[in-house]
Amino acid sequence: MPEKSDTHPLPSALKQIAVTLRLTGWIGFWVQLVLAVVSSLILLFAILLAGRPAPVNGTIAVNNTGPGTGGGAFFAVCGLFVLYFSIYQAFRCTRIARRLQDPNPNLRPKKADTIKFLRFGLIVSLVGMLLGVLAAESITGTLLGKSLAQPQSLYNPAINLRELIQPLDIFVVLANTHTIAAHFAGIAAGLWLLNRLTR
Repeated sequence: MPEKSDTHPLPSALKQIAVTLRLTGWIGFWVQLVLAVVSSLILLFAILLAGRPAPVNGTIAVNNTGPGTGGGAFFAVCGLFVLYFSIYQAFRCTRIARRLQDPNPNLRPKKADTIKFLRFGLIVSLVGMLLGVLAAESITGTLLGKSLAQPQSLYNPAINLRELIQPLDIFVVLANTHTIAAHFAGIAAGLWLLNRLTR
């Protein structure tokens, strides 16, 4: 007598959800990964240059007290670490999509577990975005202070070049903006998937 199989044909609604999860997971993964790598490289470059001693020969000095060295950099780096965890969550989303297509219904994740996973991913992205916003507040506050303290005439020989806003300061802003954009992509993908799953 042949053994009874535990496999059942995959319902079309479940197949559509699995395809949506897989596609959205991969899109979120790659968008966040590209933005995270670019942001990491820019931030690393800015932090390394900010740590260099200023030249003494009168050439333009690298800012040692700019936004790349204070609390803004700390929050930006923390936001990046959370972003890398969010990228891992997007990859896990593709694995859940694969498990949803398993012919054995006992091996498929439950809908409640999948929704819980997506909500956790949203919380991770929201925490990352909060860290990015805190970094932006600190960075722009530092830049505002430097712009207000900036002398009116650049031809004054007594000018300390460290008081001027430098391109390195804008690098930190750019890196943090990429991080915030990547977290936004994670939040948008998570909300869209939750909407599709809870219909």
